[in-house]
Amino acid sequence: MAFLFIATLAISLFCANFSFSSVIAQSNSGKILIMVTSADYPPYEFRKTGSGNNEIIGFDIDIAQYISQKLGYQLEIRDTDFSGIIPALQSGRADFAMAGMSPTAERKKNVDFSDIYYESKNTIVAKAGSNLNKHEDLTGKKLGVQLGSIQANATKKLKNVQVIFLNKTGDIIQEIKSGRIDAAIMEDTIAKGFIANNADLQFNVIPSDAEETGSAIVFPKGSALLKQFNPVLEDMKKTGKIEELVKKWFGDPAVIITDNNDKIPAGTTTKKSPLSFREIAASIPFILEGILVTLQFTLISTFFGFIWGIVLALCKISTIKPLLYFANGYTSIFRGTPLLLQIALIYYATPQLTGYDIPALFAGVITFTLNSGAYVSETIRGGILAVDKGQIEASLSLGIAYIPMMKDIILPQAVKNILPALVNESIGLLKDSSLVSTIGVVDVLRRAQIVGAEKYIYFEPLLLAGMIYYVMVIGLTWVGGKLEEKLHRSS
Repeated sequence: MAFLFIATLAISLFCANFSFSSVIAQSNSGKILIMVTSADYPPYEFRKTGSGNNEIIGFDIDIAQYISQKLGYQLEIRDTDFSGIIPALQSGRADFAMAGMSPTAERKKNVDFSDIYYESKNTIVAKAGSNLNKHEDLTGKKLGVQLGSIQANATKKLKNVQVIFLNKTGDIIQEIKSGRIDAAIMEDTIAKGFIANNADLQFNVIPSDAEETGSAIVFPKGSALLKQFNPVLEDMKKTGKIEELVKKWFGDPAVIITDNNDKIPAGTTTKKSPLSFREIAASIPFILEGILVTLQFTLISTFFGFIWGIVLALCKISTIKPLLYFANGYTSIFRGTPLLLQIALIYYATPQLTGYDIPALFAGVITFTLNSGAYVSETIRGGILAVDKGQIEASLSLGIAYIPMMKDIILPQAVKNILPALVNESIGLLKDSSLVSTIGVVDVLRRAQIVGAEKYIYFEPLLLAGMIYYVMVIGLTWVGGKLEEKLHRSS
């Protein structure tokens, strides 16, 4: 009963969130522009988590707000992984995107770009003293780049270089620090922040880099907004508005400003302790707020996954051949394909195929419910088959119908026998829930990554996230143990 109450409460909260999301989506038919970005790329777009405000801010955000106001629109910002920005535009989830993205020839095949609004330079980031200054120095090295970035495209011209593709710049920095890769290529504006907060790293601007094409606004192919945005961008350049925002967010390109407002020359390093939670202390409440999202997601997915698993299990032991074939085929598909692929397909394909803009959290719940049902069905089927056949025969001989027999006699015994396996499945769901961060759900892991991007450090917020997940798993294990004890006492 306690589990049912918690699940019902979580479902109610989810429905409230879903209704709110639906209202926002419906209002898009008016004067609202939806912008998609990857809010882990300061100073272009990021969250100031220490202020207690979950708002996305940055250079790109200020430009988007200015243009939207000039054109008479309200702006709604949606967050996702960098590699998911173009798919979001193609699926109709957003009207435009800004994420420090450069208009390469390959990208232009799938999306349209505005005029360039900011030009930057590529840099080589490596451990201090590596003496990696130009492309030729990277020969024979392991090189990290962000998946889908212009830097990833630039590596195609490099010879004898092993390229490692990662989703986030923070991941790349951590790989350099751990020694798994030798260097990375990233923009100078991004590299400056990481160097200021990682004393063992340095960067060097790549001379005469052919990929210095700058940043532009991205639109779906054939979007009418392109002709509206370009004149405003041109006006912002002429009036000095762009330059004003450049000074606001980037400051002096030859100087790095640290968290303590100290100024040091670009390309040098600062001394910082190897492990310091003090720097993320103000952002800890922001990370903890993700616990509610993670638990809500896990409870709903577990509840509906269990119900769906029962249906599939009954189909598998049915004598009706079509139901048997359906259940076995379904299980084979969902156990035979990666969960991350299933999430991406449901989230990005649904709007493209149906025209319905499914919220990210809702897409995650559907995916995990369908996936969990496939695994749980096998566990429940095993539990049902473990019940003595004599009880089924006795029930039928007494004239008890099939459904009441299953509900009141067979399933309660089966659930008691398989409870440890069901608890393990719930724990697996809790940990795997971090995968929904890839489609923009701001759970514990996503919040830790956001803090890492904002502070230009990575290990500390991820370690905190790991501790939070561990505590939640211990709590879920304790609840499962107590429930198992209660069922054994009542038998």
